[in-house]
Amino acid sequence: MVNAASRAGHKPWHLSFMAAVQTANEFLPGTLGVTDIGTRVRTLFKAIATHIIGPNRVEPRVVKRRPKGCKQMNKPREIHRKSLSSIGN
Repeated sequence: MVNAASRAGHKPWHLSFMAAVQTANEFLPGTLGVTDIGTRVRTLFKAIATHIIGPNRVEPRVVKRRPKGCKQMNKPREIHRKSLSSIGN
């Protein structure tokens, strides 16, 4: 992606990673038995460089947790069992 972006005059983070992976997977079978691999690689780089994402797109690296009806277990299970058994007595 870095080579494809630099040849096209883009920043690497402006290209779609998944589109680059999918494009490379499509090109791979066509490279078997090719004698002029340089032309094939240049074509691959041009194809990867066409998948530009929006300039204001930001994908935060966070975990999305949904609220649940139960509390989270923040103590070892054995301590929770003892506290529950003491409630019943």
